[in-house]
Amino acid sequence: MQPIEDHLAHNSPMTNDPFSLACPRPLRHGTVQMAHGGGGRLMKELVEGLFLAELGADPADLHDSAIVEAGGTRLAFTTDGFVVHPRFFPGGDLGELAVYGTVNDLAMAGAVPLALSMAFILEEGLPLDELARLVASMKAAADRCGVRLVTGDTKVVDRGKADGIFITTAGVGLVSAGVDVHPRRVQVGDAVIVSGDLGRHGIAVMSVREGLQFESPVVSDCGPVHHLVAALLGVGLDIHCFRDPTRGGLASVLNEIASAAGVAIQADEQAVPVSEAVVTACEILGLDPLYVACEGRLVAFLPTDQAARALMTLRAIPEGAGATVIGRVTEGPAGRVSLTTALGTSRLLDLLSGEQLPRICQRS
Repeated sequence: MQPIEDHLAHNSPMTNDPFSLACPRPLRHGTVQMAHGGGGRLMKELVEGLFLAELGADPADLHDSAIVEAGGTRLAFTTDGFVVHPRFFPGGDLGELAVYGTVNDLAMAGAVPLALSMAFILEEGLPLDELARLVASMKAAADRCGVRLVTGDTKVVDRGKADGIFITTAGVGLVSAGVDVHPRRVQVGDAVIVSGDLGRHGIAVMSVREGLQFESPVVSDCGPVHHLVAALLGVGLDIHCFRDPTRGGLASVLNEIASAAGVAIQADEQAVPVSEAVVTACEILGLDPLYVACEGRLVAFLPTDQAARALMTLRAIPEGAGATVIGRVTEGPAGRVSLTTALGTSRLLDLLSGEQLPRICQRS
């Protein structure tokens, strides 16, 4: 983070009024909107216009984990909150999602995950057998990732004051000497690789939430990616940046990286891997799969001449079997992300205001 003294020296004085913050993206609403948590433009404005402005942090320093040096050791540190509904969905549940999500954020900084904390906000009336299932799922996920759940906290709120259960995690990991993966390292000429097909998590959760049934069931990709990161770094590739396409999907990740690195990105629609089931579901719902969340995929930026070796490394691992190059970094206008369509035309991939809204919204 940028020291707060530097921030004050280069910006107008801050006040207690959040709408008069000296920031590049002033807040446009007087209250929190659902779109503020959707991974799109409003969330970016909230983070940069309120949190970063008040804390004196530089948006260019943002990554999935922060690097903290202590006693000559480089540690990655991250925190996250998990409020997904429904709590159980095809391919996963809230408990393992909390573990995998935190482990993956550490991995995006090139870290080997070590330990996690967990805090539970429980609503009065939550069935204890459901809580036990989620805790057991967290333990199994932690064991799979080789991390320890070392500390935690529990609070209970009145009935109706929470959506059953909210889970907050924090994680620490060890970053080896010489590892430096960060959006600022992305360069013109880099290849953009995704580790597998996109959009399954968001569609899987939505299908249960909205009571939708598709001819081909969609199963979430919820899972860890730290072993993919370790494999890529282990063969000596010069990885410039990792990012996992969670809220806002691939399109939002590409916009964030392009903006942070001051570059443009050109993606190829035909190269982006999306399963037929997700394509069909998105067509029915009126969604763009490029904006649909994943929870077990990574995006990697690295020199083009190393892309073939990266693909070979990823495809040797079951979770990376669908890895492919989906685009490249170019010299175009800084922050611009465009997509070459199947028809050979080009369209902009901009940040949405919030989350996409499905054409069909119903409750079972």
